[in-house]
Amino acid sequence: MATLTPMDPELLATAVVTTLAVDFDPQAREASIFYWERGLSHRQAVVEAAERTGDEEVARLVGELRTRPADPALHLALRTRLVQLAGESSRSALDTLFERAWTAESNSRLGYHLGRHYGGTGQATVGAQRLGTLAPGDRLGPGDAPRVLVVVPFRDRGPGLRLRNLLACLLALRDQSVPRAFYQVAVVETDDAPRWGDSVQPCTDHYLFAHKPGSFNKSWAVNVGVVNTPGRAEIICILDADALVDRDFIARNVARFHHPGAMGHLSYRDMWCLDESATSWAIEERLWRRAAEVDADHLRAFVLRRPPGCCVWVRTSAFHRIGGMDERFEGWGGEDNDFAYRMDINSAFDHYHDPLLHMYHPSSAVLREDGELVNAHIPALSWGPSSGPIGDVHRFARTTGTGHQHERRADSHVS
Repeated sequence: MATLTPMDPELLATAVVTTLAVDFDPQAREASIFYWERGLSHRQAVVEAAERTGDEEVARLVGELRTRPADPALHLALRTRLVQLAGESSRSALDTLFERAWTAESNSRLGYHLGRHYGGTGQATVGAQRLGTLAPGDRLGPGDAPRVLVVVPFRDRGPGLRLRNLLACLLALRDQSVPRAFYQVAVVETDDAPRWGDSVQPCTDHYLFAHKPGSFNKSWAVNVGVVNTPGRAEIICILDADALVDRDFIARNVARFHHPGAMGHLSYRDMWCLDESATSWAIEERLWRRAAEVDADHLRAFVLRRPPGCCVWVRTSAFHRIGGMDERFEGWGGEDNDFAYRMDINSAFDHYHDPLLHMYHPSSAVLREDGELVNAHIPALSWGPSSGPIGDVHRFARTTGTGHQHERRADSHVS
C-alpha cells in the first residue's frame, strides 16, 4: 500500500534526532515562540515513542541528548543507532517512532541544524566595539547613481546585540562582488531619540533617524527608507539588520531580475537562526578571515521554515504599486506575511533557496493570550495605494506632540 511516510532510514532517523533536539534545546523556543508552540504536541509524541523503543542504547542516547542537545557526536551516534536498528529486523516500536517523527517534521516549521564541526560555547563573543575596529569599506563616490537600494530598518535600546548585528550586516554589505557604485545602503533608526548614528554612519551610505517612541514599526521604517533615500534605484532590497550576507549576495539577487516578468522574490526558503557562539564564529569567518561565505559545518542553527520578510527583493515600481508595507503593524508579527501576500497577488513573486544566516539576539516576539501574534486583528490584504502617502518621516513626531524639535532632528540625520 502506498504511504506518505518515506522509507529511507537515514531520512527518518534524521527526523527523529531533529525533532528531539528542537524539543530538548532550551534555545529553540526563543528562535520562534510561535513556531515552537505550534509543533509542541507532535514533538511530545516523538519524545514518548523514543523512550519506548526497547533498545537500551537508544534509551541511553536519548537521555544524554536531553541534557546535551547541541553535541554533534550525540546526534551522529543516535542517528547511526536508529539506522542500524532499522536494518536488523521489523520492529513495531521503531516503526511507530519513525512514523511520529515524520509526522512531526511534516507539520513543524522549526527545524535544527548542527554542523559536525560546531565548537559549542567556547567561541568568544564578538561585540559592537570590536566591529568598530574594522575598516568600514568604500563609500559611494560623487556622481554615483546606484541602481539598487538596500533598506535596513533598525532599533536597539541596549547597547546590545542588535547594534553588533547591524554593524556586521553593513560590513558584509560593503564586501560585495559587484562594483561599489552599483548599490547603496540606507539604515533607518526609529526610536524616541537617535542612539547609534555615530556608530552606524561610517558603515552605511545613508543614515535616517525617524522619531517613533513605543513599539517598533518595521513597515513604516522601511517605507521611510524607500521614500526618503536620495536617488532613483530600480530595485529595492528590504533586509533584516540581523542578516549576515555572503559576498555574491547582491550580484546573485540582481541577476534574478533578468528573467522575463520578474518583479520580486524572497531569496531564501529557510532562515537559520544562529546561536550566539555560531554567530560570533560566523562574523569572524566572514569579516576577519574574509571568507566569501560561511561554512555551515561550523554552525548551530534553529531553522525557521518559510518565514517571509527577512530578505525581500522587489522592483521599486512593484513596491509602490501595492502601497509599500502596511504601516498599521506595530511590534513584531504579521507585517512580512502581509507584504509577501500582496506582492504575490499583484506581481510575479518568486522564491529561491539561498542560505540566510540570522545573527543571534534575544527574542522580541510576543503572543497574545489566545496564542496569536499581536497584529492578528489587522485584516489581511487591506493595505494599498489608496491607504494614503507612505514613509512620512515626521508621522510619529507629530502624533506624539514632540513637534518641530524632532522634525529638525530627523532631517539633520540624513547623510
